[in-house]
Amino acid sequence: MFVLSYSSSSSSSSSSSSSSVFTSLSLFLLLILHIYTAFCLAKSTNNSTRPHLQLSVDYYAKSCPQLEKFVSSVTSQRFKEAPVSGPATIRLFFHDCFVEGCDGSILIASKPGSKMLAEKDAPVNKDLRVEGFESIRKAKALVDSKCPGVVSCADILAIAARDFIHLAGGPYYQVKKGRWDGTISMAARVGSNIPQANFTVDQLLKLFNSKGLALEDLVVLSGAHTFGFAHCRHFVSRLYDYRSTKPPDQAIDPRLLKALRMSCPQFGGSPDTVAPFDVTTPFSFDHAYYGNLEAKLGLLASDQALFMDPRTRPLVQNLAKDKQKFFQAFASAMDKMGSIGVKRGGKYGEKRKDCGNHF
Repeated sequence: MFVLSYSSSSSSSSSSSSSSVFTSLSLFLLLILHIYTAFCLAKSTNNSTRPHLQLSVDYYAKSCPQLEKFVSSVTSQRFKEAPVSGPATIRLFFHDCFVEGCDGSILIASKPGSKMLAEKDAPVNKDLRVEGFESIRKAKALVDSKCPGVVSCADILAIAARDFIHLAGGPYYQVKKGRWDGTISMAARVGSNIPQANFTVDQLLKLFNSKGLALEDLVVLSGAHTFGFAHCRHFVSRLYDYRSTKPPDQAIDPRLLKALRMSCPQFGGSPDTVAPFDVTTPFSFDHAYYGNLEAKLGLLASDQALFMDPRTRPLVQNLAKDKQKFFQAFASAMDKMGSIGVKRGGKYGEKRKDCGNHF
């Protein structure tokens, strides 16, 4: 803040000098005000030409009003033909949002002959099922046949994930839309941004906090493990030599330990063998996951850690008692996660015709 001060004088030369200085400063301030006004007008005009900066439920109300009906026709069919499409697509959505934001970058295929691999080819994403990718491909093809070039792959992925959750018995919630597809997909950026099967609660919290998600979001979103499967390599260390201590993880029920050891030997097992995250209702989206944690029936170390840690245990216990409370919290957390790193138009976003290729 500038403060202009001057003193009066009986001298005419002094008065003339002061008047001249004041006039000059006034003109200077007027010039600055003119430049600032012009800048603000230009900025306002520029903003008015940008795409939506906020997600909204009715983003496509005019441009593709039947969007959700189109996607639903594909997801319902896929759920009947290949039920694994459900957990596969939900996992796709999680892995997409945690790397580069919810921008469909997980869907991009690596360019043939390129040394720089795309996200989907990162080691931690090797287990992502083809059924998830195929579901989005089919939905995008149908949507584009009705509304060409309007809807992003990222929005279709968000809608499809919600559909599969509902088809499996979970909540139906409104999906906010307006995401653009990202133009960057690098395998090198995946590893440090995806939760690992042996993470502690501290490690999980650090990662979730970095995405703008809180402790409650961590516990609630982990409930997506109420259905789906994991390969043996993600939990086999719990069964034989947990954290290099020789005995198995003590936080696992002996009956589950015995059953898992039969399917997953310490050495020489098939890399394709899987076990359900939820051993009680593996094909239903419900709140049994939390009751399993109370009974030491969590499949992954990172799952069971949520009950063992005093910070997260009360939330696990509350969600285990009330399915509707879990459903409401899950819908809210999915909305929050679905807003991570949203892209807009310009050099950072596009509307891909082929979800697997933007080159």
